[in-house]
This record gives sequence, structure tokens and C-alpha cells, in this order.
Amino acid sequence: MVPSIIKTVITFFESSKTPITYIVALRARIVMACRDIDKAHKASEIVKKFSGNSDVSVELLDLASLDSVRKFAENVNNDEARIDILINNAGVMMCPKWRSDDGYEMQFAVNHLGHFLLTTLLLDRIKESAPSRIINISSFAHYGESINFEDINSDQSYSSIYTYNQSKLANILFTKELAKRLQGTGVTTTAIHPGTVKTELSRYVRAWFRPFYIFMKTPLQGTQTTLHCALDERLDTVSGKYFSDCAEKQPSRAAMNMEDAKRLWELSEEMVTKATK
Repeated sequence: MVPSIIKTVITFFESSKTPITYIVALRARIVMACRDIDKAHKASEIVKKFSGNSDVSVELLDLASLDSVRKFAENVNNDEARIDILINNAGVMMCPKWRSDDGYEMQFAVNHLGHFLLTTLLLDRIKESAPSRIINISSFAHYGESINFEDINSDQSYSSIYTYNQSKLANILFTKELAKRLQGTGVTTTAIHPGTVKTELSRYVRAWFRPFYIFMKTPLQGTQTTLHCALDERLDTVSGKYFSDCAEKQPSRAAMNMEDAKRLWELSEEMVTKATK
């Protein structure tokens, strides 16, 4: 079952086999928020061809730049009358130690801060469109980690694995706090683990993953939990939960810590505000 009316869906694009094609086939309008515009336009043509719906637009969005996030959000708020579904789908995984345009550790910046700012900037329009949904792509990699609030920017030490896992934990803590703040608005939010999927996300650690390729999901298989949380009418009132394989699952103990969720929200507000100065 799917909602009877879906007007506008915004998602950060990764490949033509994401939920985009399926949702467009439902006659929804899609805004593809993309870092590589040339690749995105080529992929959008594939999406249009296979869905039969031409109502697909491509917009520039680089989540490693909070200025880019602000410009994108301003354009969307000016141009789109409603936002029914926001899918926060971008990610970078286990990269070398890099800094974002704003000087933040790249994985935390892209995987969490960019999505945090984007969501909060679009939140009024999403509320106006209620019932609406926000889907945050997390990972099972969050298990066993905690947020290092004393070195959130990895200035003292850097581990590509830990910082990735921390960013995925941040996705769930953000979802928890967001759900709390959205109570009574008609907007729900969920975090999901899509599975270990063969995409460009693993480009920095491809040699590690190669022996396991036979066991990894295809991009199409990896979209199923996203589609479930975005479209299933049985989840109309489900918020703040973590899903994997199209079923609600128990996240880690650290992901259930509401004090940390609140602290992360407040720290994220400080970080995105500081970046404007």
C-alpha cells in the first residue's frame, strides 16, 4: 500500500536504481539534490524513461558545503509548494582525513551536519505538507560506538572507520530528537539501515569489500527499506524508530540515549551557525 497523494519528494541522488524511479512512477514530483549535476541529468533521463513521469528536476546540492545547503533550501522553499517526503540519502564512507568547506571532519559533515541543516531549513514546508515523512539513511555500523563529544571534529585523532560509524550513530540520534520535536505536527521520521549495498559509497575501501561482493545487496534491493518507510501507510504514525530489512529493529544502547540526542542537536546547531560567521 502507498499513500494516495504524494506531491513532492526530495532526495539526494546516488543512482538510477534508488527509490526515485519507483516513487516517480507513482506520479510524484521528484527533486533530485545532487553534487554532480552532469551525472544527475543523465540519470534523471533514465528515471523519466523507466517511470513514464517527466516531473523530475535536478538541483545542485553539496552537503560538504553548508553554504550550498542553504542555497538549495532557499531555492526549494521558494519554488516548491509542498514537500511530502524528504530522503536524506547522501553519504561518504571511510575516506581519508579530509575537511569540509566549513572545516569540519568530512564524514561527520556530510553524513550528519549537512542533513541536519537541510532538514531544519526545510522543516516549515514539510510541516505545512503534513502528513509527511523524513527518512534518514543510517547503518548497522552504528552499533558499538558512541559520540565523542570531546573530539567531535577528530582534531585529536582520526580513524576512518570510527568516524564513519559515529556519523551513522548521529543519524539515529538526530532521528530520535527530531521525532520528539515533531510530536503533534503530522510529520514522522525514521532512520534505516539499507543493508550492505554495492554502490560507489565503498569506493575508498573497495578492496576490503571485494571478497564479500557476492553477499552484498544490489542497489535495487538496498532501496526496499527506504521505500517501506517512505510509502507504507501502516507507518503513518510511526516515528523515531530504526528499520532494517523492512522491519523495525532495536538500535544500539547508545542510539537510545536521549540526553546524547539532545546534546548532539544543540552541538549541531552551534556548528552550523558558527559556519556562517
